Amino acid sequence: MAKNYWLVKSEPEAYSWDTFVKDGKAAWTGVRNFQARNNLRAMKKGDVVAFYHSVTDKQVVGLAKVDKEAYPDATAKEGDWSCVDLIPAKPLKQPVTLATIKADKTLSDMPLLKQSRLSVTPLTEAQFERLLELGGK
Repeated sequence: MAKNYWLVKSEPEAYSWDTFVKDGKAAWTGVRNFQARNNLRAMKKGDVVAFYHSVTDKQVVGLAKVDKEAYPDATAKEGDWSCVDLIPAKPLKQPVTLATIKADKTLSDMPLLKQSRLSVTPLTEAQFERLLELGGK
């Protein structure tokens, strides 16, 4: 079965990679954008996820995996919202900065650049592989 690749964004002040690693697992809750919600719903167990620090650091810092597919987000007071469970896989040896992503032709079409407000976006296999290369595999 084909793997899908994703990028999730989190403000390090709100939920950092280090906190995620310490927790060992996280329900990816609080997404209140329909397109991002639909991306969460498309995630499959085992899909690989790039973890991006937004706002301050602006860099991909690690890789996670989808551990549990979409289920109702208990933090939602109203509406039809979903979350997934993610588990940390490994940190990147070298974080991949937003400036690096913008300057790289393989990455120039990433939704991160085109729809910068979206917190959950798909990646192509080529984009994912390029992030790994830039991150020092």
